[in-house]
Amino acid sequence: MNFYDLVSKRCSIRSFDYNKSIPEDVIDRILNAGRLAPSANNLQPWHFHVVRSPEMLEKIYPSYNRDWIRSAPCILVVTGDRNKAWVRRKDNYNSIETDLAIVMDHLILATTWEGLGSCWIAAFDPEIIRDALKLEQHEDVFAFTPLGFATPDAHLKTKERKSLDDITSFL
Repeated sequence: MNFYDLVSKRCSIRSFDYNKSIPEDVIDRILNAGRLAPSANNLQPWHFHVVRSPEMLEKIYPSYNRDWIRSAPCILVVTGDRNKAWVRRKDNYNSIETDLAIVMDHLILATTWEGLGSCWIAAFDPEIIRDALKLEQHEDVFAFTPLGFATPDAHLKTKERKSLDDITSFL
């Protein structure tokens, strides 16, 4: 699969085979793709939390009020330390959200490459996750994604995108 096939194939999966575990080497390759993501000034202000134990999953599930999330055998939570992110001197812009968005994209594309499903989740209760992971106040919960093998019916929805003409200006 080439890069353009990969980005075309990537889609949000909301139905997983809970009983099919993800091999360790696959998880390691996905995490390594995130590790290699660029960040402002190469500060890498992120941390990956791989949640797989039934006890920890039960603590994370309530943060996102959708039943389908319980089909995921693994949840990957990305957090970042705002105090360790690059800050632009001119206006104090903090790069944490940009850095974490890039790392999430790397993780999700690697997940697709590995034949797994994912779904970028941002609509969650961060305090539930913060408590479950016992995070410090300076650690931001940015996003999470379920990881797993998609069920056969998971790809039923067609991905719609605007045309290039609608989103591009050549000046």
